[in-house]
Order: sequence, then C-alpha cells, then structure tokens
Amino acid sequence: MQFARAAWKFLVAIKDGMVLIAMLLFFGALYALLSSQPNSAAIRDGALLLDLNGVIVEEPAAPKIEDFLSGSSDSPREYRLRDVVHAIDASAADDRVKAIVLDLGRFAGGGQTSLTDVGAALDRAKKAGKPVYAFASFYSDDSYQLAAHATQIWLDPMGGIIFAGPGGNRLYYKGLMDQLGVTANIYRVGTYKSAVEPYMRSDQSPAAREASQALYGVLWDSWLGEVTKARPQAVIRPFADDPATFARTAGGDLAKVAMQQKLVDKLGDKTAFDRFVAEQVGTDETPSPDSFKSIDYDDFIAASPVDSDGSPIGVITVAGEIVDGKTGPGMAASGRIAEQIYKALDEDEIKALVVRIDSPGGSAFASEEIRLALLEARKKKLPIVVSMGDVAASGGYWVATAGDHIFAEPDTITGSIGVFAVLPSFEKALAKWGVAADGVQTTPLSGEPNFVGGFSEDLNVILQSGVENSYGDFVKLVAAARGKTPAEVDTIGQGRVWDGGTARQLGLVDGFGGIEDALAEAARRAGLAEGDYHPQYLDPQSRFSWIPFGGIPFIRQENHAVTGIVSWAAQRQKAIVGQALTTAQGLMAREDVQALCLECGPATRRNSSASASWIDRLLAYSFSSAPR
Repeated sequence: MQFARAAWKFLVAIKDGMVLIAMLLFFGALYALLSSQPNSAAIRDGALLLDLNGVIVEEPAAPKIEDFLSGSSDSPREYRLRDVVHAIDASAADDRVKAIVLDLGRFAGGGQTSLTDVGAALDRAKKAGKPVYAFASFYSDDSYQLAAHATQIWLDPMGGIIFAGPGGNRLYYKGLMDQLGVTANIYRVGTYKSAVEPYMRSDQSPAAREASQALYGVLWDSWLGEVTKARPQAVIRPFADDPATFARTAGGDLAKVAMQQKLVDKLGDKTAFDRFVAEQVGTDETPSPDSFKSIDYDDFIAASPVDSDGSPIGVITVAGEIVDGKTGPGMAASGRIAEQIYKALDEDEIKALVVRIDSPGGSAFASEEIRLALLEARKKKLPIVVSMGDVAASGGYWVATAGDHIFAEPDTITGSIGVFAVLPSFEKALAKWGVAADGVQTTPLSGEPNFVGGFSEDLNVILQSGVENSYGDFVKLVAAARGKTPAEVDTIGQGRVWDGGTARQLGLVDGFGGIEDALAEAARRAGLAEGDYHPQYLDPQSRFSWIPFGGIPFIRQENHAVTGIVSWAAQRQKAIVGQALTTAQGLMAREDVQALCLECGPATRRNSSASASWIDRLLAYSFSSAPR
C-alpha cells in the first residue's frame, strides 16, 4: 500500500511538472507574441527594409492556433499585396525614408500580375527620389522581376541568375492507376478542361498543349517586356534562350555571366551590400545583422494608415480556392464571403462594391452562393465593379459575372469556362485481393456509388448529365452577363484558359486596370467626385483578433535561401513534386461539381489539415510489399 501511495505521488508530481512546463511555454510564447507587435513610434531615418521572406499574396491565410501553441509553422510568411504596395507608395512621401532595400534572398515569389504591381510602385518611389537597392544570393524569374526595378542590383559572387519562364511538366497517374487497379470515374465538359487529364491519360492532350502554349507564350513575352523596360541595359532574352552556352563560356560562373550581360550592377556578399547601403543612409548604432539604419516593414505599415477621407467603397476579397463553409482567409469560403457582403448591405455608408478576385475557382455551388449574394447588392442599386488579380478563372470568373464592369490586367489568367467531377472506384484493385461486391437493389441506384464493384451505367449517365447541366448554367450566366449568346460563350468556353489581353478581345472583360482603376470606376458609377472616396476592405474578423495584425510573426519558418543553380533546381523539384501530390490529393477530396482551373496554377489549401486521401493510400500501396 505504501508503494502504491508513493507511486501515485510520483505520477502526480510528473503531471504537475508537465502542467507547469506547458504554462511556462504558453506564457513565454504569449509574451514574445505581444512584444513583437509593430511599433509605429520606432520609425527613424533610414532605409525601408523589405526583407521579403515568403510570398506575396492577395489575402494571407489565417494563423493556426496549433502553430502558436507549438511555436513552429511549415508555412513561409505571406505578405499582403496591397500592404506591400502601400508601404512603397507611402515611403515616396516620407522624408524619413532615405532609400528602399529589397532583400530577396528568401523571396518565394508571387503571381506575375502582383509582382507587376509591386514593380510599378517601386518605379513611382524612384521617380519621387527614393533609390532602390536589391540584393540576393541567387535570382530567378520572380525575384528578378522585382530587382529589375531597382536603382542598383547586387548579387553574391557565389550565386547567379536563371530564367526558367512559365511552364513545365505535370505528373500523369494513369499508368500507376492501371497497375494498382484504380478507376478514376471522370465527368467533364470542355475540350480544354485538362484538370482531369492526369487520371485519364499518360501525357498531355493536343488541346491542352495548344492552350498552354498560347497562354504561357503570352505570359513569357509580357515578363520579358516588363523586365527589359525596367532594365534596358541588360541582355535578357539571349541569356534566357540559351543559358547553357553562356554558362559554359563562363566556366559555370553564373555570377560572372550576370555581370557580363549587365543583369546586375555589383558583385558582393551580404556584408559588403550592407556596408554600401550604410554609406547611403547611415550606419546603425546598435549591433545587428543590418549595418545600415533600417525601418522595419511592419512598423512602417503600422505608422502609415490608409487614407480614410470621403465616402467608403466596400472591397470584397475572393482569394484562393472557392469552397463551401466559413473557413478563414487563405481560401475563398462562400459562407464567410456571402456573410461579409450581406453585412455590407446593412451599412448605408457604403456607396459601391469592388470585388477583388484572385482565384482559380473551385466548387460551382460555392461560386454561385457568392454570386447570388452580389446580386442582392445589385438589387439595392449598389454598383459592383470586379477587379481581377493574378487569376480569376473558372469559378473565379463565375463570381465575376455579377459585376457591372470587369477589370483585368494583361497577365491575368481568366476564362476556363468548364466544369468537371472525379470520383475514384477500386473494383479492379480489390479484385486482386479477392474482394467482390454483391447484394440486393430496390432501385437502379441502391448502393451507389459502388466503390467496390464499380459505378453503374445509370449512375454514370446521371453524373455526366449533372456536369453537363452545370456547364449549361455556367454558359447561360456568362452569356447574360456579357451580352452574348450561349453558342458564342460555348465557343470561347470549353475550359479554355485565356490571358487578360485575349479575354478583353473576346469580351470576357471590359478593360485593363488594377484595384485603383476599379475603385475609380465604382466611385464614378456611384456618383462620387474624384478623391471623394476611400476603400473600405471588408476583411473577415480573425478568430484570433487579439493577436497583433492577425498573424504570428515570430513563429514563421524561414525559407532556405537559394544559393546557386543546384539549390535552385532542388527547390523547384521539391515544389513541383509537392504541388503534384497536393493537386492529386485535392482533386479527389472535392465532393461536388467543380469549376476549377488547375492549369492556372496551384490553389494551396493553406492552413488546413487534409486527411489522408486515396492518392496517399495508392502511393503507400505502390511502394509496399503487398501482393499485387
């Protein structure tokens, strides 16, 4: 008995110790969090430091409470596009800002249209007399698109530059699925709706290849045009067209190539770069990684509020994959966005709505829920103007049809008017294990969908008919919105993806312009004078509103810097494989008819815990020793 009491006391002591440690960790993390909040009073003379350690997005994902509690995160920091542009524009008129420094060593990129907007802001700052200095150990397409707008570009002498251009390979699973005995039951409408091709082919279809070549060709030419205009002295196209010859001639020294072709201005490591900047803006008085006087980005944003004069124009953001429900930012949850719209309608102060779309689409049902909420705004005579960002395709374009006027950028990816559904069945795989299905049916659909015995013909007919009906609805609403016949829309639909310039020619959009142009058009339609309005972003209230700026800056995992060609290739390989697996996993996890454009680029399910899907089990099975 005495032993039992001693053992119990020992267990209680362990429990108390663990609780104490957990409490210490929690309050320590809380203290670090609260002490990390931006300090607008800390602004001093120096260089605005844009240390872009992450990606530029339209709408950052909501933080996960488990990341806060664990003190780690797998996700890089997400910088809101409008905040980056605002910070650069605000610096142009701030005498405390002597220069802008772009630290792009860990920059993970952004959409081509988004980076064009940031580049335009950098040009405005330079015109206002603010020099821009860029540094990276290695530049690729996205980082160089920003660096090209700098007054001076620095490169680590052990680094280099590579231009890959848009495009690349997708994984095709048909061979693997045949070996494993998995059937992908595919229902689609659209000759060019290639999202399901990895499950029905072992290569890209001629139609998909035609569409991709046309789209990527336009995007590449646009990228080349912007970068060449920003840095006319650089030899860009010849190097991009034949990088191997340049590398071989220079003995593999890509930094030397960069200097010879005037792609950069200086070779030097980070210390040399910091000392150079210090000579321009002053030396930091306190020991720090930065030897120059710097202005923290978050502090500067906090000290530079957006103008709120005049009447408010509500801005609704539809960013990420469109899904049902009310999930947080980072995904375009129809329930949450519809709720924001209805709340805006209750505010008499709002004079118009701008819908900012950066989405490849998703659920057709969820897209329609958002569109119907916007139609309620039209019933109340509120002007609705759509502003397309990097992508507004498929379900994203479905939502856009509610607008009175649609703006796009030349590089905006849009269109993809088509729908599909995919459901796997495992009758062949299970037959290898001797598993069969049998039973009694009271109707042709009893026990359907039969994942064990295979789908019935009746079910296949019903599913295909449903997808065709959804496509018909899509075509009809586009025709009504754009003043076309359904036959005309069908001709330019069929799942075909278009660049913004071609979309304008086809009548899918009304004109070129960014968010500022959309706000001006909305103000005009609302009868507001120029300058007598301001954007009121109807952002969702974070579940963790007590967290400064809705984020957890101190727990974000840093990206690995790209330090050379091998590092660059390895990171691209990792990203491509991850994207392919995410795509495969996500496709089969979606439960309704999809108006989704996968060829438009990945729509990452950020901050979501996806359960193991059938593709995970397939891969595990394929590499196991189980009998086939």
